[in-house]
Amino acid sequence: MRKFLFVLFCVSVLFSTAQELNCKITVNSDKIGQTNQQIFKTLERSLNDFVNKTKWTNKQFARQEKINANMLINLSQFDGSSNFQASIQLQVSRPVYNSTYLTPIFFHKDNDFAFQYIEFQPLVFNPNNFESNLVSVISYYVYIVLGMDADTFAPNGGRQYYALAQNILNQAQQSGFKGWNQADGRRNRFWLSDNLQSNTFKEFHQVMYQYHRQGLDIMHEDPKKAKVKISNTFNILSLMNKRRPNSFLMQLFFDTKSDEILGIFSDGPQVSITRTVETLNKIAPFYASKWEDIKF
Repeated sequence: MRKFLFVLFCVSVLFSTAQELNCKITVNSDKIGQTNQQIFKTLERSLNDFVNKTKWTNKQFARQEKINANMLINLSQFDGSSNFQASIQLQVSRPVYNSTYLTPIFFHKDNDFAFQYIEFQPLVFNPNNFESNLVSVISYYVYIVLGMDADTFAPNGGRQYYALAQNILNQAQQSGFKGWNQADGRRNRFWLSDNLQSNTFKEFHQVMYQYHRQGLDIMHEDPKKAKVKISNTFNILSLMNKRRPNSFLMQLFFDTKSDEILGIFSDGPQVSITRTVETLNKIAPFYASKWEDIKF
């Protein structure tokens, strides 16, 4: 009996301390003219193990709480030795309460992903040192993903994770790799961290919480109230847009959410959408063709 209880305890500990991510990483080498694909397969396997088996936080995650994510690494150049050029695309979702629906919370593509990798080299994250650009970029985005997810569950819930991503960025800025510095472009890792931690864009975090926790998560019990809550988030974003029009985070939000918003306001109980559509056209005019399709 004691042995059974001990085993049961160990199993419960295993489940309660499961790693944070359920992440599928795909390495696409279609653009690389190389018949021997072994190094690419090894890289893909190593990255999946690295992300999904590393304990990134001190928080306990049950299996059903794991964050669903996909990372697509599109290789564009390989010198046959150890130098790679690539882009990385991330799609992250989280479950909506009392439903089987997964809502997208982060969609982003980073074109500045150069790295060195020798087959079978260990991938180890050291928060105090820059080990390699491969490890740093992947680890940086892990903490961005953790932050985005946490923002949807608690007001400013992602703050600690954005700070950890910033720490990685600070260490990588002297590495010589592109994407870590403000001069490298307007939608790179530097500006993503800067915007996520700037008071200029404080409404973004408020919207992430209200849209998901106070909107989508109550859709099962009161869909009309949920839709009103979601509609109100666009007014909050309007305040941010007046301060900094067409910002990186505004584009990021609607790149992630535009299809979902169209679906929400084109189905279910009717709410007043005239003002909602007007606001959407002001703050996200690049998606005007979608807003035209919101009809009742």
